[in-house]
Amino acid sequence: CLFAGQLPTWLQGILLRNGPGMHTIGDTTYNHWFDGLALLHSFTFKSGEVYYRSKYLRSDTYNCNVEANRIVVSEFGTMAYPDPCKNIFAKAFSYLSHTIPEFTDNCLINIMKTGDDFYATSETNFIRKIDPQTLETLDKVDYSKYTTVNLATSHPHYDSAGNILNMGTSIVDKGKTKYVLFKIPSSVPEKEKKKSRFSHMEVVCSIPSRSLLQPSYYHSFGMTENYIIFVEQPFRLDIVKMATAYIRGVNWASCLSYHKEDKTWFHFVDRKTKKEISTKFCTDAMVLFHHINAYEEDGHIVFDLIAYTDNSLYEMFYLKKLHKYLEEYNKLSSVPTCKRFVVPLQHDKDAEVGSNLVTLPSTATAVKEKDGSIYCQPEILCEG
Repeated sequence: CLFAGQLPTWLQGILLRNGPGMHTIGDTTYNHWFDGLALLHSFTFKSGEVYYRSKYLRSDTYNCNVEANRIVVSEFGTMAYPDPCKNIFAKAFSYLSHTIPEFTDNCLINIMKTGDDFYATSETNFIRKIDPQTLETLDKVDYSKYTTVNLATSHPHYDSAGNILNMGTSIVDKGKTKYVLFKIPSSVPEKEKKKSRFSHMEVVCSIPSRSLLQPSYYHSFGMTENYIIFVEQPFRLDIVKMATAYIRGVNWASCLSYHKEDKTWFHFVDRKTKKEISTKFCTDAMVLFHHINAYEEDGHIVFDLIAYTDNSLYEMFYLKKLHKYLEEYNKLSSVPTCKRFVVPLQHDKDAEVGSNLVTLPSTATAVKEKDGSIYCQPEILCEG
């Protein structure tokens, strides 16, 4: 890649990135692009120049695979057999008399900053501390030791004080599957400096799953000055199927399914009261990975996201399909659409059924239903 011009001399610091880097170990290959062993990247900007460095995350997963010279730790799209490395992971837990194995610590999606520390993250309960200068892999942290989450997003938000707000799914309690919003403090009291800041994690709010055995999959969530936005989509993870995946010889990703006949539900948590807004808001079925932006205006929450009509995007990234796609196709079967929802949190409770409650200038609508819920239709900002 060639470019002309100069880097500004005032641009100083390190840009950290993360992603899949190794898909073949010995004679074995991962099935899915998102399974590859994590490769850390750093770009150090100094005096108008940039220096690049990369290093594989030395996770327990990486060490175990490299030592065996084959894939021995399962990833979401690749189930490995047998798994002689099981003893390095924490003890598995039981759910409905089935065993759900502990997940990988191959943290390949994002970099999270907590105070002065940096962590590589994925969507499991494990994160790995890294040195931002050398990219050396340091401590392993298990969220589930501090709160009851088994899955967590890789896209947390930061409040004005530097605290981290993130969401995870708890599937450990029988019949009590829920989504947990939790906060990691940016600092701890001086007298407790020896303790990990994770020991000061706080559960802000819990939202019960609409389907106890099939919680929604989610990759991110939204945040405004006063609210957390959680979209419970009908792209769901079947817990019973997941519990038996190893025995049945299938990967965990096969336990995800899209229920196009169901609605998508919006949840709004008041950051001050730490309680969910009681009004029910919904829209049509969709698949969502990334939120774009969210803000408040005149009693409304406005939020933008990228939506798909099915889950073919994830399916496309199986390596066999990806090679075929690149050779034979030039467009997605499900076109990504940038949707803007305008949700009237402060609306007339006595409004007529069928009336549009959006008062901002927008083509987005929010119509009151007979049961008191509000059905939202977005403004389409762009497609493709």
